[in-house]
Amino acid sequence: MNIKLIVVSKTDIPYVQAGMDEYTSRLKHYCDFELVVVPAVKGKATPEELKEREGEQILRHTAKADVTVLLDEHGREMTSVGFSEYLQRQMNAGVRTLAFVVGGAYGFSQAVYAAASYKISLSQMTFNHQMVRLFFLEQLYRAHTILRHEKYHNE
Repeated sequence: MNIKLIVVSKTDIPYVQAGMDEYTSRLKHYCDFELVVVPAVKGKATPEELKEREGEQILRHTAKADVTVLLDEHGREMTSVGFSEYLQRQMNAGVRTLAFVVGGAYGFSQAVYAAASYKISLSQMTFNHQMVRLFFLEQLYRAHTILRHEKYHNE
């Protein structure tokens, strides 16, 4: 299964980028992984206009056959083991590409919500949209180690 993480704008926090690089490197041992960075919208715009323009760019990187999962504060919360079970169900269902999406600072447009198959919340807390990238990559790596019964996850 291919896994894609689509994010809005470059990561400009050095320690976040370093962590992302570490987990991206680790993930290559478990799956075909691709990080897709859509450019930040330039110019003055309202939050709604930003979401619309970012949404158009996000949707260019998903296909109808993809299972698109939004990392969204209103999504379903799950444990790390629960997330690994979700991944396993997607693999068992023969999903070719699982596309996870982190929106920009204002979230997602209605078009992106409409295209999504599922929403996951990493926490009830609010995180910087750049920090979410690192937290998610760590959880994705953890899920793969859980599925392989490796020692990374202690329970």
